[in-house]
Amino acid sequence: MPKRFILFCIVFVSLFSSSVFAAERYLLNSGDVLDISVWNEESLQKQVTVLPDGVITFPLAGEVVAKDKTVAEVEEELTKKLNEYLADPVVTVSVTNVEGNRVHILGKVLNPGSFVMNQPLDAMQALSLAGGLSPYAEENNIIVLRRDGTKQQVLPVKYAEIKKGKELKTNITLESGDVMIVP
Repeated sequence: MPKRFILFCIVFVSLFSSSVFAAERYLLNSGDVLDISVWNEESLQKQVTVLPDGVITFPLAGEVVAKDKTVAEVEEELTKKLNEYLADPVVTVSVTNVEGNRVHILGKVLNPGSFVMNQPLDAMQALSLAGGLSPYAEENNIIVLRRDGTKQQVLPVKYAEIKKGKELKTNITLESGDVMIVP
């Protein structure tokens, strides 16, 4: 009986950890740079940038939507399109630059600007990248503008409360394209 329980625990943990891992996969953004190659096909090696409309173009495959997809999904779609012209193509896609994964910080911070997110960032970490707040910033009136298709959300960040260990839920994780405004 204990062996079955241990086996169950191992299976459960492996399933749970793989689903968590899959949920954390990087999704491509406009501006990201990809290296794409097809094994044994020298003419099908190319570096491409994800365009503002989220599309990449690759020889023989044509246009492929890459924005909001994982590298594996782009590889799969390219493989499917290249299958029409090549026998069993082996496509490799790698991200060489995450330039499209940016947040923008405006207003009363020491160094406003656009910042590349090389890792997940929350609001406080992003403010740190911008050098922190200027002395006249309104600490509890900071907002994050987030675009979701054609709609826009306004998310409050209560900096003064977060510093006290309160309102921690307002220390949101930022997403690519978010604009933080510090009045």
